[in-house]
Amino acid sequence: MKNNILNNILLIAAGTAILFTSCKKLNENPDSVIVADQFYKTQSDAVSAVNAAYSSLNSDPAGDFPLYGRQLNLLVENGSDNQVYSPSNTNPDVRALGTTTYISANSRVQKVWQQLYYGINRANIAIDKIPTIQFDTMLRSRLVREAKFLRGLLYFDLVRLYGAIPLVLHDPTSIKLNELQVPRTSVDSVYAQIITDLQDATNLPKTYSGADKGRATGGAAHTLLAKVYVTRREWAKALTQLQIVINGGYGYALFPNYRDVFQKPTKNGVEHIFSAQFESNLGAVNSTQNLSQSFSSFNPGTLPIDIPADSSLYKLFTAADTRRAVTFYSEVYNAATGKTVVYNNAYTPYFNKFVDYSLSPLTTQSQSGINYPILRYADVLLSYAEVLNEINGPSAEAYNAINEVRTRAHVDNLSAGLSQSAFRDSVFLERRKEFIQEGHRWFDLVRRGSTYLVDALHTLPAKAAASEKNNLYPIPLVEIQQNPLLTQNPGY
Repeated sequence: MKNNILNNILLIAAGTAILFTSCKKLNENPDSVIVADQFYKTQSDAVSAVNAAYSSLNSDPAGDFPLYGRQLNLLVENGSDNQVYSPSNTNPDVRALGTTTYISANSRVQKVWQQLYYGINRANIAIDKIPTIQFDTMLRSRLVREAKFLRGLLYFDLVRLYGAIPLVLHDPTSIKLNELQVPRTSVDSVYAQIITDLQDATNLPKTYSGADKGRATGGAAHTLLAKVYVTRREWAKALTQLQIVINGGYGYALFPNYRDVFQKPTKNGVEHIFSAQFESNLGAVNSTQNLSQSFSSFNPGTLPIDIPADSSLYKLFTAADTRRAVTFYSEVYNAATGKTVVYNNAYTPYFNKFVDYSLSPLTTQSQSGINYPILRYADVLLSYAEVLNEINGPSAEAYNAINEVRTRAHVDNLSAGLSQSAFRDSVFLERRKEFIQEGHRWFDLVRRGSTYLVDALHTLPAKAAASEKNNLYPIPLVEIQQNPLLTQNPGY
């Protein structure tokens, strides 16, 4: 389904045009159809509008993989040196991502673009409509800021993946094709809007309780702002934001046990700054976590989920590193037989972080209820170490930050006396081990410089086709075909 942003706009606009041109003599409001002007009237409508923006993170309107339930992973992890397609995956577009041979017509590249704009459109509607509704002013402001946080997050993904992209800030009201076709906006202008949205979102509450747990907070906005500034190498601004997150009374900390980052009972806990929310057995085919391995028939070598590129990823970890057993598995207890199945073949170890062991049977992993941690405190600490190093070299405070993460993993402290360059390499290696399958690796490689991604991928035979063009993904072909104002990224 070519459900791109322009098609969405045209479909809505065309429906509106038909309504008005075919019913000119009808003055009464339709009783069985809800239109925009009728819907955005109450506090409940406002909450629903923002919830719809949140749902773009964990669902897809066409029933495809959710954005943060696998789709983004295909570009950011499978497109890096952390993953490659499974031998049983016959989807040519997924295999092309794993070999860096993808083109602008790649369906997964197109789908991520569509999902990001789908969420942005929902956020835009909430930002435009909620201020017109009369209800509690504090809640009204909070909801708008939540929508701005989500818009900032989604545009941050877009600009890092595709570079200059159309900046759309309002739900279109015109059906004229030339007014719906939007050119690419400069990277700097997109970032300026992201920063504006997130600065407003820093006024969100520090915490929530009850059913509101998991919603965007002021701490999440500060954390995301820090990531924006780190990506842009604006070190002083990044430092300010990180210090606010660390010292601002938000209560963030590392879980004592790394495993608790990926457990259902500890969801939205002390380390989770912002997560895409998933739940087991909801029955909704378009709201499911698809990052866990399938346990179907315990049959080694036939898993459809992407596997570690080779054993070198697993070998990055020492035996004492508690992250290894949380990140990978090579054996599983089969309750049906009462035996432990040991996988000893070319395709192991398998990814383990998002496996929901509360499910029975384990084969129902498409209903995994493990949240996807978009922002967590370990990222704050490692970013803090990186920023301090970039400003003044590897200070004692920078060592303390990275060693806090290493200590939790039962790894010895980083040796003192490193050069600025060696400390930087250590931080990025720690990030790789800490965040496998969490959507950081491709972004980290790209932001280090023009050759880091290429050099990392050239170590893997399957990805030897990588070149500097792969520092951005192509603008989807279908978008260019329907919007001649768009231009393509170099090399595609």
